[in-house]
Amino acid sequence: MQPGDTVAIVSPSGPPNAVLLSRGVERLERGLGLKVVIGGRAFDRQELGYLAGSDADRAADLQAAWCDPAVSAVFCSRGGYGATRLLGLLDWDAMRAAGPKVLVGSSDITALHHVFAAELGVPTVHGPMPACVTIAHEDAPEPLSFEHLRAALFGPASPVIGDRVLAPGRAEGVLAGGNLSLLASMCGTRYQPSFAGKIVLLEDVGEQPYRIDRMLTQLLLAGAFDGVRGIALGSWVKCGDPYPVLRDRLVPLGVPIVAGLPVGHGSPQLSVWLGTLGVIDTESCSLAGLFRDGDQAR
Repeated sequence: MQPGDTVAIVSPSGPPNAVLLSRGVERLERGLGLKVVIGGRAFDRQELGYLAGSDADRAADLQAAWCDPAVSAVFCSRGGYGATRLLGLLDWDAMRAAGPKVLVGSSDITALHHVFAAELGVPTVHGPMPACVTIAHEDAPEPLSFEHLRAALFGPASPVIGDRVLAPGRAEGVLAGGNLSLLASMCGTRYQPSFAGKIVLLEDVGEQPYRIDRMLTQLLLAGAFDGVRGIALGSWVKCGDPYPVLRDRLVPLGVPIVAGLPVGHGSPQLSVWLGTLGVIDTESCSLAGLFRDGDQAR
């Protein structure tokens, strides 16, 4: 991407706060030099209250933004819940024909990251969203997060550094994953996760350790971790102390594990490219991209 590119903001999950989104748009325009258009249904609210309009309308907004030849990237306004409800409504052939673009989001947007890799084979950015306080804080965006997003979009971003090692070693592979709850919820579907030959990123928010145990066990029993090369653990905001269960469930896999990466929820919230080659190195406790240009999810 380049400054001056046009980006679209859509709401595939929950409805955004109008004040926060307005502030986020200003930050993208003035801070990153992007031209921003907002999907026509981005502020809708479905009768259940937690969805930004009907499934059909949210899917149509996302697909229209992706297929618009003037748009270089699609930012999801926020997470919440609802992205998985769109997966059967999108015209993947039409979106594939639109060519590669950039999808930006996190949390519930994990469902889209995962399926965009499977259906479209495009890398996507797991990073902060414009209607969330990381970007839309009333004073200023969180500086580390904002500058790291800039670097991820416009050039090579610096490695993400964690604060602990659960299992030593070095691993290379295509980076996949995201929010643990979303990945577990896709078990038993046509998009059931498989991390064979990959590095998997995991993070979550507001989940007690026994629930983290349950979701990891579900993925383990489903074979999702068979052949995984390494594990990068992000933030675990309001999750108590998750590390005993993370060690118990993941260390027996016998692969390198770095943890405490500022990726996911919380602040700062750094950006990583999913679907591109990455490396975890426990000597530096880091997750880094090997390269981005031309590297498709494989």
